[in-house]
Amino acid sequence: MAQITKPSIPKGTRDFGPLQMARRNYIFDTIRSVFRLYGFEQIETPAMENLSTLMGKYGEEGDKLLFKVLNSGDWRTGLASYSSVAEGATSPTLGEEFANASIGALTNKISEKGLRYDLTVPFARFVTQYRNDISFPFKRFQIQPVWRADRPQKGRYREFYQCDVDVVGTDSLVSELELIQIVEEVYRRLGIRVCLKLNNRKILSGIAEVVGAADKIVDITVAIDKLDKIGLDKVNEELRERGLSDEAIAKLQPILNMSGSNAEKLATLRNVLADSEVGMKGIEETETIFSLCEAAGVTLNVELDLTLARGLNYYTGAIFEVKALDVQMGSITGGGRYDNLTGIFGMPGVSGVGISFGADRIYDVLTELNLYPQEVLEQTQLLFVTFGQDELRYALRWAKALRDKGLRVEVYPEPTKMKKQMGYADAKQVPYVAIVGGDEMAQGKVMLKNMASGEQTLVTLEALQAQFVH
Repeated sequence: MAQITKPSIPKGTRDFGPLQMARRNYIFDTIRSVFRLYGFEQIETPAMENLSTLMGKYGEEGDKLLFKVLNSGDWRTGLASYSSVAEGATSPTLGEEFANASIGALTNKISEKGLRYDLTVPFARFVTQYRNDISFPFKRFQIQPVWRADRPQKGRYREFYQCDVDVVGTDSLVSELELIQIVEEVYRRLGIRVCLKLNNRKILSGIAEVVGAADKIVDITVAIDKLDKIGLDKVNEELRERGLSDEAIAKLQPILNMSGSNAEKLATLRNVLADSEVGMKGIEETETIFSLCEAAGVTLNVELDLTLARGLNYYTGAIFEVKALDVQMGSITGGGRYDNLTGIFGMPGVSGVGISFGADRIYDVLTELNLYPQEVLEQTQLLFVTFGQDELRYALRWAKALRDKGLRVEVYPEPTKMKKQMGYADAKQVPYVAIVGGDEMAQGKVMLKNMASGEQTLVTLEALQAQFVH
């Protein structure tokens, strides 16, 4: 007898049961509804993109993390040019040329498609491909899974969802304001207290310029991005290892130690970056964003944070990062302004700004703080349990009438032992059970039981509808 293999799923992926899906849909529905408040429209792109679309867009390391999809049919035919038949052999073998071929060359022979690594590159491809069919500024949102061949570990998965919102085709800083407002409203609705960290890539470039290390902007931002994690001394040590002079590091210290209100920080920066044109431009943009927030009545805590340096070679203006105040967790939302999203596809000069909500981290925050509303987790509101076939048919008519009013109703499918039916209600945490027996049918009523209190009431269909449907 053949051994039965226990079923499993690939490492770095997860199943989601009914409870998890109820929670996830609550997050997605909340985010989606706020996106729509500001005129953003939903799009979707395929799970697979052509590898020519994906390769080279995420750096060398990113290319290694792409899941490649084998060509359909006999993909081995793509390797035919590497095969030969040795003397005396009956079948071809892969020869020395194959052994010496690069991974890229081999991949191109057997795979032309890859799973989506993020939502940004497919969005850039979408805008370029449909440039004549969309209106600019183009405001889109996308809530879809992405895949990365990363090493699975706690909080890091090979398949996960991204919730992106972007506007492209405008340089207006009103777009940055709207993203801040979206962050404020999403987390207000979810009940999570957050702080939004704000920086500007032009300010970082200005800092590198005035300390005499303009060519080290990436090294500087990589190091100071770690300030919260490893501390000032370790950051200075890393800066030194990255080739910055002691003089340049000394000039950075007042900036790394800067404190005070947003206005005080900006005033200090105006003095420090007075000779940097790009740095002053970043200050002006940041001041404008704060001014727009004040005009729009934003009450969210928005803090200028010069250590924020995400998206090293990507963002060109404002940079955002959102952290929960009541949970030890990394960034739960992040994004920024980019100047040339579609340039990689031959459509240069299209500026945009966007943010991404980390659904998995938001899920963990809501779970840890126990912030899910009870009604979100309740699937079935009312379960009919019956004593016989006649009662079952009676319950089916009532269930239809209640569903027509929008009530989530189940009828236990067979009139089995009452203990079993009530056990089903308990297992699903159904709040109310409608019991149908001969006496209830004779009176044209049901016995409604509150499963929490145990209270039972004989009610008509009209009374039942009035209780649940408002």
